[in-house]
Amino acid sequence: MSNTNNGNIIQLEDGWNNVIKQGAIDVLERTLDDGFDTSFEPKEYIRIYTTCYDMCTQRSPYNWSRDLYTRHGETIETYLRNTVLPALQDKTGQGGTILLNELKHRWSNHQIMNKWLKKFFTYLDRYYVKHHSLPTLEQAGLGHFKTEIYQNSKENTTSAIISLVNEEREGEIIDKTLVKSIVELYESMGMGSLDSYTNDLEQPLLDATRAFYGRKREDWITKDSTPDYLIKAEKALGEEKTRVVEYLNPATEPKIRRVVEDEILQKVQMNLLEKEGSGCSVLLANDKTSDLQRMFQLFSRLDSGLQPMANIVEKFITSQGNACIEKRQARLDSGEKDKNDDPEFVKSLIDLQEKYLGVIRETFASHHLFQKALKNSFEEIVNNDVGNFSNAELMSTFCDRILKSGGDKLSESQVEVSLDRIVQLFSFLNDKDLFAEIYRNQLAKRLLNQRSASDDAEKAMIAKLKVQCGTQFTSKMEGMLNDLAVGSEQKSEFDRRMELQQENSLSFGVQVLTTGNWPSYKAPEVALPPQMSKCMDVFKEWHDAKHQNRRLTWVHSLGNATVRATYGKKSYDLQVTTLQAVVLNVFNEGKSCGFSELKSKLNLDDITLKPLMHSLSCGKHKVISKSPASNKIASTDSFSGNAKFSCNMRKIRIPVASVESSHNKNRVEEDRSVAIEAAIVRIMKARKTLSHQQLVAEVLSQLAFFKPQPRVIKKRIEALIDREYLERSTENSQQYNYLA
Repeated sequence: MSNTNNGNIIQLEDGWNNVIKQGAIDVLERTLDDGFDTSFEPKEYIRIYTTCYDMCTQRSPYNWSRDLYTRHGETIETYLRNTVLPALQDKTGQGGTILLNELKHRWSNHQIMNKWLKKFFTYLDRYYVKHHSLPTLEQAGLGHFKTEIYQNSKENTTSAIISLVNEEREGEIIDKTLVKSIVELYESMGMGSLDSYTNDLEQPLLDATRAFYGRKREDWITKDSTPDYLIKAEKALGEEKTRVVEYLNPATEPKIRRVVEDEILQKVQMNLLEKEGSGCSVLLANDKTSDLQRMFQLFSRLDSGLQPMANIVEKFITSQGNACIEKRQARLDSGEKDKNDDPEFVKSLIDLQEKYLGVIRETFASHHLFQKALKNSFEEIVNNDVGNFSNAELMSTFCDRILKSGGDKLSESQVEVSLDRIVQLFSFLNDKDLFAEIYRNQLAKRLLNQRSASDDAEKAMIAKLKVQCGTQFTSKMEGMLNDLAVGSEQKSEFDRRMELQQENSLSFGVQVLTTGNWPSYKAPEVALPPQMSKCMDVFKEWHDAKHQNRRLTWVHSLGNATVRATYGKKSYDLQVTTLQAVVLNVFNEGKSCGFSELKSKLNLDDITLKPLMHSLSCGKHKVISKSPASNKIASTDSFSGNAKFSCNMRKIRIPVASVESSHNKNRVEEDRSVAIEAAIVRIMKARKTLSHQQLVAEVLSQLAFFKPQPRVIKKRIEALIDREYLERSTENSQQYNYLA
């Protein structure tokens, strides 16, 4: 029960001096100054608390709530001003650690005093403070500490903290717990926000950090190689992150990281990337994977930090590819024969692409900028032709070596890997349509001459090209394989009929091809022996009965035959083309014939006949004698069977030089013209009106298999204007209108 109810009024001075000050405040100050534990006996605590309670609950004019609130603040202010501040001032100048330890001690004492005063004046805090919207006793105590101590000492303590941080950066051991406790003091001074910490500690620390690493940057960039510099930079960034975790506020981490990144990375990025003897190009040249990974990870921290590095990687890969090209050029300049088969060159490009694809994937985490750099560099490399043969032809011939029997001896897995790699290289080629034309010709030769090593490998290659370029790209190649599959069934059916009829002494077979799927071939109207003509008539009769709406065109230049030849007492099986077999038949039974007479008998022109005669009379196996003897065929030469011919092998293959090119350049150009015009019409039909530049740009974006020059597109536009698909705008000559 309160003294008010008993009629005993507690006067302000009496209650304050005799109970509160003497029993609580003086005891608190004395024990805190002496360094003893501060505690009150329960009985004493109740006496002081009750006195405060009674003084706050007495009726006016004896309600001392306002006076007690005021004296609470004055008590703290007086103690801080007269005791704490001088103690701190005495420690200033004696060293950062001494000052911070004193501040830590005084801050701890203040928290103890604030806690006990809050307990004694609980009733005051609960009612008077709340009713009058005043700061709580705890807030008021913090406010007094901030005003009297913090504001007067923050410059010295901030300098002391920064000094300790810099000492730690230099490798010295500091009292991190001490720094953390002072940082918490700064956070408390914000009264619920981080304003005091941010303005009074964080910003000066960031400024000092910038200055510190600015000095380090200048020292490192002068003395260290790029890898050594980046090792130090990586270590510094890691230490700063740890430093924040150990004793700074988490909100500082991104800010201090940006400062350090700016000072030690951003400001010297190009110096590091291009440093002589240790820059990015040197690291790439020496396969320094770990150093490149570190460089990538560090510069990925910066805004647009990877683009300069990707540019250097692109330039370096391009230079490596150009070295391969220059090596091929040097071989040609030294006298090496230029031909469409250069596996060494193609393999060097494949190995280069495989190597740097691995670098992009493993070292640069398949980052899109580096993937683009690889793409750009190889587009430049692969489309840089040297010699008389394009890289498209060299790549197609490389595939031919892998896929034909008698070519490179590879296992199934090696073939698969090789095809994957060549298709990856092919993806960078601009003239994909040219590659397709050459590849289709070589595929046709493999299929028709039974030189394909594996049907599965052929199908696999076409499937890879289909994935890369779409169905339209491979439709004719798939049609060729389908022709052979269907043709084998028809051949079996025809063979069964011939076995039953037994009308012909010759064993023969016919391969029926769909004209649109296969390359176009010369079909000379050769005068065949009666036996061959009869075979053709029998097959034509059978075929026409089965397929009434199809027309057969015989292409004898693609046929082959096995001719039984007897020289003396020894017989040989000569594996030759159909045309070679027709020529050999003329010289049967020791007959002789001049070139002109032979030409007339067989109804063949010089271009076709000369290679045939050269293969039979001037090659490795001279089954025909030529007079006069030489390595060239002249129109005055005469020929006869070579009675002296002899060979250890029974089966002899006699190849003939092809007079056909690997592809029809005119056909490729015609197909391109059609594709360009189709794209122009398609675009203009949708857009109706377009400027010249816009139309050219859209045409280029739609053409997937080749990249024509703008002047070629302009020529096709002119052709379409002439044919009245388009017209020039009357108002602007650089604008076109579509004519429906």
